[in-house]
Order: sequence, then C-alpha cells, then structure tokens
Amino acid sequence: MNNVLTLITFLPMVGVLLILLVPKGNKTLIRILAAVSTGLQVLLAVWIYMNFDSDTSSMQFREQYKWIPSFNIEYFMGIDGLSVSMVLLTAFLSFICIFASWGINKGVKGYFAMFLLLDTGMMGVFCSLDFFLFYIFWEVMLLPMYFLIGIWGSPSRVDADGMVRGGPYAAIKFFLYTLFGSVLMLLAMLVLYFNVTDPVTGGHTFNMLYIMDQSNHSGVLNNFDIRLWLYAALFIGFAIKVPLFPFHTWLPDAHVEAPTAVSVILAGVLLKMGTYGMLRISFPMLPDAMKWEYFAYGMAILGVINIIYGAFCAMAQTDLKKLVAYSSISHMGIVLLGMSGLTSLGMNGAVMQMFNHGTGTAMLFLLVGVIYDRAHHRNIDDFGGLAVRMPIYAAAMSLAFFAGLGLPGLSSFMSEVFSFLGAFGSEMFNLKAITIISIIGIVLTAGYFLWTFQRMFLGELNPKYKDLPDLNGRELFTLVPLGIVIIFLGIYPAPLLNLIKTSLNELVEVVKAADPILWGLQ
Repeated sequence: MNNVLTLITFLPMVGVLLILLVPKGNKTLIRILAAVSTGLQVLLAVWIYMNFDSDTSSMQFREQYKWIPSFNIEYFMGIDGLSVSMVLLTAFLSFICIFASWGINKGVKGYFAMFLLLDTGMMGVFCSLDFFLFYIFWEVMLLPMYFLIGIWGSPSRVDADGMVRGGPYAAIKFFLYTLFGSVLMLLAMLVLYFNVTDPVTGGHTFNMLYIMDQSNHSGVLNNFDIRLWLYAALFIGFAIKVPLFPFHTWLPDAHVEAPTAVSVILAGVLLKMGTYGMLRISFPMLPDAMKWEYFAYGMAILGVINIIYGAFCAMAQTDLKKLVAYSSISHMGIVLLGMSGLTSLGMNGAVMQMFNHGTGTAMLFLLVGVIYDRAHHRNIDDFGGLAVRMPIYAAAMSLAFFAGLGLPGLSSFMSEVFSFLGAFGSEMFNLKAITIISIIGIVLTAGYFLWTFQRMFLGELNPKYKDLPDLNGRELFTLVPLGIVIIFLGIYPAPLLNLIKTSLNELVEVVKAADPILWGLQ
C-alpha cells in the first residue's frame, strides 16, 4: 500500500473535517465519525505490523517529497522498529480513548475535533524523518492538548492553601513547560541544520538520516563542546516531556485536572515522546555526546531519582489519579535507566517498557475514570470493600495494579527485568550500584499499589457505595483489549521484542562506535 504513513497520520484529520460539517446537536454522529476515523487507523496499524520487515533496521514505508525546496525541507516519512511500536500504541490507545470519551457532553464537536487533531500530531511525530516536519508535528500536539485540559478538564477552583487550581491552571502549566522544551529543541535543530551538509545537493538539510550520518557534519559540529551543549539542550527538551525530575511538576496537575481519556493519552503516548526523541534524535545524531560518561551517568542517576522519588510521592497520595500520575513518573525512570547503559538488553527493555507502560497505565487511568464517574471523587481512604459490590471492577483494577508493580506473567515484568539487567551489565559504564539502588523502587511500587488495593477493595463495604454499579459494556470494551495485551505480552513478549530488537541493536552499535577522539575530546 503506497503512502500508508500519510494515510495513518492524516486519517484523523479527515475525521475532523467531517465532524466540522456535522451540526453540533448531532452528538452521536460526531462520536461515530471519531470512532470510525480511529478504527480505520487501527486497521492501517495492523496492516503496517503485518507487512513490517523486522529483520532490517532500515526505514520502511518511506515517502519522500520536496516540500520547501529553497530550504531543503522535505515531507519525509518512514518508520523502523522503534517507531512502529509507537505507531501501534498510538493507534490502539486513540481508538480506545474515543469510547472512553463517549460520555463527554460539553462541546462534543470541539472535543472530538481536538482529540483527532492531537492524534494526527502524535502519529506524525513517530513517522517523520525530516527534523523540520518532526518539529511541526511536535508543536501540533501542544494546542489540542492545551484546550483539552483547559476546556474539558476540571473547572477553576481555589484550594484550601489559597492556590488556584483546575483545568485552565494545569493547561497553562503544561503549555509553558512544553514550550520551553520546544524552544531548546528548536535552537539545537537550527544549529544542526546549518552545520550538516546534504551529500546530494551540498546545501543545508533537515533530513534526519543525513544528520545521523556523522560524515555530513561540519562547522561548529566539529567542536565537541558545542556538541555537548546541543545534546544538553535536546536532553532537557525531551526530559520535560518524559517528565524527568526536576521537570516533572506539570504532570500531576495535568493528569488530575484532565478528562479521563486525555489522561490516558497523556500517560500512554505523550510521555513516551520524550524518550522516543532521545532515541530517535539525540542518540544517533550526537552519539559521541551520549557516550560521554557524565551524560550517561547523569541520565542513570536522574532515572533512579524518578524511580524512587516518584514511588515515594505515589505512596503519599490519597487521590487515586494523582497516585497513578506519580507512578508514571516512577516507571518512566526505568526507561531512562535502561537506556543509559547503552546495552542491547537495556535498550530493548526500555522500549518494551515504553509500550507496556502505555497499555498498563492506560488501563489504570480508565479505571480511575470509572470510579470517579460513579462516586464523584477519587479519595482512596473514603472507599472500602468495593470488591464485594464491584467484583469485575476489582478484578480489572487488580490486574492493572499487578501489571504496574511488575508481577511475573504480566507485560511490565519482562521489560523492567530487561531494563535493570541491561543497566547492571553495562560494559561501558559502571551502573551496578545505581541499578541496585533503583531496585528499591520495585518494593515501593508493590507497597503503594497493594496498600491502595487494600484500602479500596477489602474490608467492610462503605454503606455510601452499596449501590454502585459494576463495569458496563462500554467500559469493558475499553478495558478488555488492554487486559488481553498485558497478559499476552507477559506470557509471550516475542512479538514486541522481535519488532524492535534489530533497530535498537543497530542504534546501540552506532553509539558504541562513536569516537570522541574525532571531535577533540581526547
């Protein structure tokens, strides 16, 4: 199929155009159009998966056209094992989130149009091979997410501490943090553009494959100090998106104030863009800087801080949604730790963790939305004995909790083990002590998830909730596929591992082969 990446990227935009033609009062048709758009996107993702050659690290399904010739800017799309896993995750979660949004009644037309625009931005990021195009899609995500949190999130309120909270506050905080990261990325992108030569035309280029080829670098890129600064700028830009300590403070606010489906996409896909950007851009474009031990150790230490700090913060929460948000910060630390060792095992574990965290945390946020819709609050201590009244809900939550704590047989176990073992066994850096310290995070994670389950589902049923209904058909429709993926990949992770390993092993070799001597380090 020609232009499949263009189709899967812009199919949601077709949905947006059709939705704009529908009268705003016809809410059902608007929802159906959004579901059809994302449903077709899932079918295209399956087709890509079935036709993807996992034995090569080369970019596949490539589409390359001149876009702005005077500046060598191209419409250049292509995917490898790293990006195809994210394409599958994005399509899958977007489809589920449309059904999780079925109960939205305020500004239905605008909500689904914004959601589909966000979908296009996310998909475009994972498919772009031109740095300028990548940046455009990166920024396209910013506005719809801002409006989705600001308009359809919680209304503004003044908390007991006198601080203004609510959706508008969280949206502005998210926007400013992300914009700051975008500016740093833009500066680094321009330096790369003006110092990388297109081997065909001899001009400057945004072609990411040419930028990855170190023989095309010239000018200030021959100065290792400049390369370190560029790497640092890109790292901070992506670290904000992860989010990595100390740039994480926007995330709990955004999660708590956002609607359920937006929280799912935020945790399931958007956080992965930070680590994806590092693997797609920072590592291959400036491999010698990544190989610099201060950056490698710094990344590992920040990863461990995320793991332990995020876990402690999660343990201290009484708001269920905030607990899940901090657990995401902790789990993304595992991804950073796995990447920092520059081993095939750690790198594969990190990307598996990106995918598995995407499905596991999506299930958690959906379940948080279910209890909030019924009880109209998320205070853990106010529940109790819900397993008697809502046994199916309790079973789904236990599966999500056990997946989150990395129980063997569920998907996160394998990816966490690979990430820890990869970091521990690093031949380039001595990360053994850092990895051992990070293991504390696993114990903490088990502690806060089990403690939460005990407070919510065991003991005597709170009489106030004796009439709460269990999961309905629509909720099961969104949760069951996620549960199947979590169990299937926990028992048989080979399909995901086979999909990514060739590309990631190649990336590890590229970074290992980088020679700092060429850039005057030694």
